[in-house]
This record gives sequence, structure tokens and C-alpha cells, in this order.
Amino acid sequence: MGRHERTQDGPTQDSVRLDARVFGMVQGVGFRYWTMGTAEDLGLSGEVKNLDDGSVSVVAEGPQPQVRKLLDWLNSDRTPGRVERVDSSVSEAGGKYRGFGVG
Repeated sequence: MGRHERTQDGPTQDSVRLDARVFGMVQGVGFRYWTMGTAEDLGLSGEVKNLDDGSVSVVAEGPQPQVRKLLDWLNSDRTPGRVERVDSSVSEAGGKYRGFGVG
């Protein structure tokens, strides 16, 4: 089995978890669905959801280069709405997610 392939037991050795909180005008503009589509295109698993304070939470797991591409996209001008700031951290993936969902 290749290094980037997933097993039923969880993430591969090089899988990481991105926890990001996106601030700005990011609710009511399709941000969650575009984020889900981008994450799925990158082969990531996780979830995106609106928070009560108007920000959006993004959790994504997968190979580090793909997670980095998602973070780069979140910080780009290609997202819907207007992103003012992205607070993020990367840690070891837990393998909890199957697919990518919108909460």
C-alpha cells in the first residue's frame, strides 16, 4: 500500500489536521459549500460550519500538501464573501472523518 493511501484503520503517517477559523463576511455567501467542494477536490475529509459569532470553522484532514492547498485557498481572494483573517493550526490527524460535510 502506498504512503498516501488510507486504510480503514485511520489516517496515513503523513496525514495532518487543519483547524481553521475564518473571519470576515463569510456567512450567507456560499462559503461553506465552496469550502466543501474545494476540500473534496483535494481529497480531504472533515467539516465546515458556521459559528454563532459570524465566523466559520473548518476542520480538514489529509496529506499535508493537500491541507496546505486548502489553507492557501482560504487565505486567497478566490473564496466567496470577504475573508478578513484566518486563524489556523495544524496537528496530527485523528482519522475521525469519512468524507467532508457541512454543519
